[in-house]
Amino acid sequence: MNGLSLLDHLSIIHDPRQQWKVEHKLSNILFLAIVAVIGGAEGWEEIQDFGVDHFDWLQQYGDFDNGIPVHDTIARVMDMISAKQLQKSFATWMRDCHIATEGEVIAIDGKTLRGTYDKGRRQGMIHMVSAFSAANQVVLGQVKTAEKSNEITAIPKLLELLNIRGCLVTIDAMGCQKAIAKKVLNKDADYLLSVKSNQPSLEAAFDNYFKLEMLQSDEGDTYSTKEQGHGRVETRLCLVNDDLSVLGDLEFEWPELKTMGIVAAIRQEKGQPATDISIRYYISSAKLTSKQLLEASRAHWSIESQLHWRLDVGMSEDNCRIRRDEAGENFAAIRHIAFNLLNSDTSFKAGLKRKQKRAGRNSDYLARVLMGQGVS
Repeated sequence: MNGLSLLDHLSIIHDPRQQWKVEHKLSNILFLAIVAVIGGAEGWEEIQDFGVDHFDWLQQYGDFDNGIPVHDTIARVMDMISAKQLQKSFATWMRDCHIATEGEVIAIDGKTLRGTYDKGRRQGMIHMVSAFSAANQVVLGQVKTAEKSNEITAIPKLLELLNIRGCLVTIDAMGCQKAIAKKVLNKDADYLLSVKSNQPSLEAAFDNYFKLEMLQSDEGDTYSTKEQGHGRVETRLCLVNDDLSVLGDLEFEWPELKTMGIVAAIRQEKGQPATDISIRYYISSAKLTSKQLLEASRAHWSIESQLHWRLDVGMSEDNCRIRRDEAGENFAAIRHIAFNLLNSDTSFKAGLKRKQKRAGRNSDYLARVLMGQGVS
């Protein structure tokens, strides 16, 4: 790894406390929170408990002369520090330790933290938008959507944090916006956007062009895959077209548009005729073959199966009730840091939850996880 370590990046976060009252350094509290979540902690009290149980080990990494902060102190500090600064520190750290490769798929998608809803305060659930490297399975950055807003406003802010030069950025239909497409291009990357009814003219142009029999024709650039298992057969077929004149004037409305694609997914159960057929439309600024487009569209959904699902199952994200002010967003960032470190460790072949349990009881393994991306 080149550049600054995670702890160096975190050290630039402003400590809003009155310094003459400070007993525990901000960097120590953040480090404690990170390693405790790596070790399976799911809240402030468990972070304190982890610190007490691992006090001697923690003194190798920080100044804990005043002991371990109590959970109220940890919660108050995590509520006070700027979530934007923490998100920026996270993203710049990942720019240092993750080198994007040409054509790498970066999936951008949102996730609602269901446990953060507060009926009593009429506070809606926190919604985070993340960028995920499909190949390396690490989070590159994340931002929270503003209240009464959605992913359309959050995605450009997230893109600002990322180094995605040469990558293919995939976004679902919510992000199929000309301004977002332009923002991706301004980052020297290409876009692959899913098209749905929020772009009615574009969707209608696809509808007028596409006929199911095109997928069975030998003409044009097509590609298919078939997977079998558990009595189910899933066939995916992709067709691409670089003759964009079929879109009419829309060809010139989308910046640097080069490829339009159609992906059909057909599912058969227990040898029965196919009854479940879904069609998806795509546009891209990259000149993609049908094979490349199909693989990239499938890679996009890794953010659901390899990130969102694992955060829920492995780290109980949807059950987390931390939501006050900045604390909910900051704890989500801490989880993402822990996720990246655990997922990047290849010395122990196990699932996320099992890795956490081992890190919680084995300090040598915890130190190995930290070394994986230059934390220690």
